[in-house]
Amino acid sequence: MEIEPGAAEREHGRRVAGMFGRIAGWYDFLNHGLSLGQDIYWRHRLARLARPAPGSTVLDLAAGTLDVSLALLKRYPDIRVAAMDFARPMLEKGRTKVPPELASRLNVSLADGRELPLPGGSVSAVTIAFGIRNILPRAAAFAEIFRVLKPGGRLCVLEFGSGRTRIWKGLYNLYLNRLLPLAGRLVSGDAGAYRYLAETIAAFPAAEELAQEMRQAGFGRVLWLPLLSGIVYIHVAEKAVG
Repeated sequence: MEIEPGAAEREHGRRVAGMFGRIAGWYDFLNHGLSLGQDIYWRHRLARLARPAPGSTVLDLAAGTLDVSLALLKRYPDIRVAAMDFARPMLEKGRTKVPPELASRLNVSLADGRELPLPGGSVSAVTIAFGIRNILPRAAAFAEIFRVLKPGGRLCVLEFGSGRTRIWKGLYNLYLNRLLPLAGRLVSGDAGAYRYLAETIAAFPAAEELAQEMRQAGFGRVLWLPLLSGIVYIHVAEKAVG
């Protein structure tokens, strides 16, 4: 199944890439601070659930500053990771964190999640952390991920839950809509980036809706795991064998 992104989706991708490029220097600091360090644990859970085949290649899509790529390389010492993102400054920031002993197993490149520069059936697992919200249409990304996955491979998605759901009696929603953009502006100087984050979380589908999108892309079994009262979820989708 091929879904060709249109001009509006391509322009959206360029704007989002530029936005993440502007905040690349503050990205890790704000992620860790605004989540009280929970994002580190979430990414390690994501890496654990990937379960790649020994000696295979894993695609870390929307790799950003490479935290998930590094978690994968450390957890599975015999795999290689192809880290791809559409914001060059994010990848460049991530490269500064890669220790020499891991560098030979990591390939970092610019790529659009809707048009992956990989042959079909070439990776045994795909991870994407806090990135699927930024790709439109999502169906195009899911179709590409399905194409490059080997049969039996896993797609593991770490993403915020829908901001439409009231959590902690609405305290989280207040934080998301008011405090998050303010903190982003005060620290990074870019309120727009964190306002965008809040808006895309609010518009994001609920867990069952996202699972249905994955099934429509061809994935078989789809599971999801809520973390921190459903503020974030990990979805695991498997490509059937045969």
